[in-house]
Amino acid sequence: MRLTELEFDDAQPVQGYGPGFFRIAGEAVAAPLIVTASGAGPWAGYDDLDTLLAMKGEIDVIFFGTGDEIGYLPSALKEALDEAGIGVEAMNSPAACRTYNVLVSEGRRVAAALLPVTK
Repeated sequence: MRLTELEFDDAQPVQGYGPGFFRIAGEAVAAPLIVTASGAGPWAGYDDLDTLLAMKGEIDVIFFGTGDEIGYLPSALKEALDEAGIGVEAMNSPAACRTYNVLVSEGRRVAAALLPVTK
C-alpha cells in the first residue's frame, strides 16, 4: 500500500489535538472552535447557530466533532442547517479532524465544528 502525504495549499488543516486543545497553524487552542479552509475561529457550541449559518454558500458540509465519543446533535441545529442547505455529519472529534483534513486537502468546501477531547 502506498500512502500519500496530504497537501493543503492555502487551506488550514487541524495539525493535532489532545486533552482540551486543538493545534491550528502551530498554535494550541484550548476551546471549542470551527475550522474552515481559510482559518479557525471560536465556536460557542451547539447554541452558536449564527456562526454556523454565516458560512452559508461557502461550505457544503460541517463535520461536528462531539468530543471523545460520538454524540447526538440537537434536532433544531440539524434542521436549521438543513434549511440553509448545509450538510451535517456528527462523529467523535478525532474522526472529524481526520475527515476534515482529507476533504479540505482535496479542495472540498467543508468545515469542522470541534469540541475538545478530554483524554
